Amino acid sequence: MFDFDTPIDRSQSDSSKWQLYAGQDVLPMWVADMDFAAPPAVTAAVVERATHGVFGYGDATPGAIKAVVDALQRDYGWPIAPEWLVWLPGLVVGLNVACRATGGEQDPVLTATPIYPPFMSAPQLSNRPLNKMPLRHDHGEWHWDFDALQAALEAGSKTLMLCNPHNPVGRVWRRDELERLAHFAEAHDITVISDEIHCDLILDDDTPFIPFASLPGMAARTITLMAPSKTYNVPGLGAAFAVIPDAALRQRFERVKAGIVPHINLFGYVACEAAYRDGAPWRAELLQVLRRNRDLVVKALDGVDGVRVTHPQATYLAWIDCRAAGIENPKAFFEAAGVGLSDGAAFGAPGFVRLNFGCPLPTLQEALRRMRDALVARAG
Repeated sequence: MFDFDTPIDRSQSDSSKWQLYAGQDVLPMWVADMDFAAPPAVTAAVVERATHGVFGYGDATPGAIKAVVDALQRDYGWPIAPEWLVWLPGLVVGLNVACRATGGEQDPVLTATPIYPPFMSAPQLSNRPLNKMPLRHDHGEWHWDFDALQAALEAGSKTLMLCNPHNPVGRVWRRDELERLAHFAEAHDITVISDEIHCDLILDDDTPFIPFASLPGMAARTITLMAPSKTYNVPGLGAAFAVIPDAALRQRFERVKAGIVPHINLFGYVACEAAYRDGAPWRAELLQVLRRNRDLVVKALDGVDGVRVTHPQATYLAWIDCRAAGIENPKAFFEAAGVGLSDGAAFGAPGFVRLNFGCPLPTLQEALRRMRDALVARAG
């Protein structure tokens, strides 16, 4: 029904993703920005709003609020109250506000690496000490190291920044893993900042997504951050939200935000409402395309010249381990082959790269051909 495989030329547009390599024969597969057009329902809603012709200051519309509340109940069985929502112009803004709204200035913020870079910059920008602990990698899958978590919490952290699904490794944390995290949060009186922006992009059917705040006892100590931007490819419209059930925690969050964080632009509200209300058929087809693309990435690259590709259970991001291949700088290596990837060092993991496979089939096939040819040539 929807066309995901006809490439759309973004090279002459305002795209940050494509402008990075302007004038170079390099396919950009780095930032988490898909090369698909947004759902037609979203485009139609934005166009209709534009024809109104008046673009004054806007507030969250009843329709946008209802669409979010209904979607969380429909998709995850998570009933939330409308007053729990705090609207934001972006999820990274939410990470930074949340860091300032939890704990004290001398309380470390804990996160697990490898991790999306703002998880490491937000505490530091908030004048909070950053405490990093590595995830464990066993038998091709990434896990929490609960012994390391215990030691890290004993060092005094009062805030845990959780990423679920986890960017960049693509794990969807199971219920038993989340329940163990919840036990630690309760035992150590931890506030959890849970980035769940990729929750609508589950690729493994047998791996359900569970909002952390929906676990017993966790609503009062969790700030959940979500947005339609990744799933429906509308990051340029700047619409995100926090779900904060606890009134006191929500007030602290609002107080930090006041006077600093701008309002969402009115097209963001329009896109958000249309995406969550009308985007389900489009998302269902998108997931089929992403599953196909993921499998192509794994088949083309895993095992070639020692390279290993983590099987992502969610997201449109492949985490690629180049350490055994002996490639000193994998980002530069693949750039020279004509493919621009994210450097794992920025995620706290030198020797890795992250590949965005949210793109039309011809683009992905050409990128994988270039990468595979470069690896095979290098292996001799």
